[in-house]
Amino acid sequence: MELPVFIQEARARVADGSHWPTRRRLLVFGATLILLGVLIGLFESTPEPEAEPYSEVVDLSLPERLPPDGTALDAAGARGSALPDLDRWASVTVRSGQTLDGIFRQQGFSVSLLHRILALNADTRGLKRIRPGDVFDFRADDGGELAAMRYALDEGRYLLVYNDGDRLVAEVQVREIVAEIAETQGVIDSSLFVAGKQAGLSDAMVMKLANIFGWDIDFVLDIRQGDRFMLVYEKLYREGAFLRDGEILAATFVNQGERFQAIRFDHGGGAEYFAPDGRNMRKAFLRAPLNFSYISSGFNPRRMHPVLKRIRPHNGIDYYAPRGTPVYAAGEGTVVRSGYSAANGHHVFIKHANSIETRYLHFTKRRVKKGQKVRQGQTIGTVGSTGLATGPHLHYEFVVNGVHRNPRTVPLPKVEPLQGEILTAFQSQAAPLLTQLSRLESASLYASRE
Repeated sequence: MELPVFIQEARARVADGSHWPTRRRLLVFGATLILLGVLIGLFESTPEPEAEPYSEVVDLSLPERLPPDGTALDAAGARGSALPDLDRWASVTVRSGQTLDGIFRQQGFSVSLLHRILALNADTRGLKRIRPGDVFDFRADDGGELAAMRYALDEGRYLLVYNDGDRLVAEVQVREIVAEIAETQGVIDSSLFVAGKQAGLSDAMVMKLANIFGWDIDFVLDIRQGDRFMLVYEKLYREGAFLRDGEILAATFVNQGERFQAIRFDHGGGAEYFAPDGRNMRKAFLRAPLNFSYISSGFNPRRMHPVLKRIRPHNGIDYYAPRGTPVYAAGEGTVVRSGYSAANGHHVFIKHANSIETRYLHFTKRRVKKGQKVRQGQTIGTVGSTGLATGPHLHYEFVVNGVHRNPRTVPLPKVEPLQGEILTAFQSQAAPLLTQLSRLESASLYASRE
């Protein structure tokens, strides 16, 4: 680095020995500069307090870097194979009038491929019977050829068809369904369905609840404001997503202050509902053989006939319901008459055990024939207004030993209760469920007082 001019001149004077006084002044000046430098050095080198070392280790999990085309990078940074696309299914919902070969053409697949699929096994042959609302899922490969197809056989199984090299393979895949136990309660303000909705129940669950207690409670005529229900039931999940409500495991219904309880129990012949003492909730006969809107005419030995306009005994009950409403066999028995007459219209008579006969009049259509065995709850016809009828309704009679009885008040025969070891097994299963119902009822009563 070039020195300042005044230092260069001083050096020159020293070198030739001239101007000695000036040299003494320069020596003093130089010593002063040296002393000043030392002092500045001491000031700048004063050490700062040492900071404590930062010892916490942070583990950063960084996302994998992907190039724009979606391929992965291996450990060396080279491009690897394409990431698997797990959501490449194209779904098609079958419309009315649509055929499977039309769906295949729409997806760009040949009809000959469809014929090969249908010929694989019995499951694939069943694809010929598709219905509106069915869903088919398709997955194509990079060349546009069919890679896989799946179809829901039911809510718990898929039929999967896929290409394995040069051959087609069909297999049934099980979809895991998990049941979780839930509980709810409700208070009736206007109707059972409204209360059920407020309690988070589906329409189907409300119908199940009504069917359990339907032999003891008339859910059209007997329900009162303030009636209560408590349920322990299943919620079904499929592949982590809610599917639907399952079975009712236990229930309490308080109707006009009277408590009814039911526990679901399978005693070998299929699951049924039993009272806590082992009595079957199912009676030998339904109290009403249809879901009706109201009773348009009750049991009356001296009723004025609405068409004939004269006193004529009304030996049954008229249930008003929309035309076409299904009518069920009130109990197990044999059809002894299925025909048509000017007065009764389309009608069905059923003979039961213990000299009991039930009669159903004014059908639009009959669904059973004379001599046919029927089970309780089986559809035997639909509501109509044939014969001497002013509007759509069911005329229902209950005859015991040839004598007409009021269907709403006649004592109904009961089914045999559980006994012995089966009763013990039932009570063991019922105990924790009854405890849970009791807790729910206590909470419901406490909330009502609050």
